[in-house]
Amino acid sequence: MTIETILLNRSHGGTQGVYKHASRETGTDMTFSVFVPPQVRRTTFPVVWYLSGLTCTHANVTEKGEFRRACAELGLIFVAPDTSPRGPGVPGDPNNAYDFGLGAGFYVDATQPPFAKNYRMWSYITEELPSVIAQHFPADMARQSILGHSMGGHGALTIALQHSDRYRAASAFSPIVAPSQVPWGIKALGGYLGADHKVWRQHDAVALIEDGARFPELLVDVGDADPFLTEQLRPELLEATCAKAGIALTLRRQSGYDHSYYFISTFMDDHLRWHAARLNA
Repeated sequence: MTIETILLNRSHGGTQGVYKHASRETGTDMTFSVFVPPQVRRTTFPVVWYLSGLTCTHANVTEKGEFRRACAELGLIFVAPDTSPRGPGVPGDPNNAYDFGLGAGFYVDATQPPFAKNYRMWSYITEELPSVIAQHFPADMARQSILGHSMGGHGALTIALQHSDRYRAASAFSPIVAPSQVPWGIKALGGYLGADHKVWRQHDAVALIEDGARFPELLVDVGDADPFLTEQLRPELLEATCAKAGIALTLRRQSGYDHSYYFISTFMDDHLRWHAARLNA
């Protein structure tokens, strides 16, 4: 599988690249970014996947996430995919809303028309893009971890819970922990997957844990000034479910922080060091 290099920049001794390839899963070109740390004393590196939130592309965390210094120091490859397919003929929200369609793929494989053809973000993230990374970058695919923000936090948690043998660590900023129970998730899961709530449970972290999925430990940060905290994010639901299931959850409520990349960039270093400790264990 070939990839096209869009941009290359030197940063903290490593290389920040932006790339594009033709995706078999989405039927579109997909853009993603990869930071490769300085290649000193090593030939391969652990891989940290970062899944972005609503309205975002690969560029939001790449430009605002402030992850490169820590990744260079810790020896981590950092991969940031897009959040949905894009391009001519790709359907979006009929009312041009921000919370469905373009930029809002919710990390599921859609089954409902007209979205089923292109919106296959689950398979793209868990199958296709890992193959691309393994082929083109110095990645140690036996050591992977995953984190994300908001919609991407939902994606990181649900993917980790269903691939607990693949990822050594999973964390999230401001995740949508129970999309089956909140407006953003109800709209997205209904629109992409149809009316069967049993199917929704496969893409809901709280429901997955209730149904028996497990991950050794999770780290979650939320800001107590986040305007979406009580209606859309509902971290208390994850807290209660993890406690009942015996999952070690570290839930940190950060005073005064909101939903933005000012929040994410402040605690990104903490998350990457937490991931590195588990990736290198």
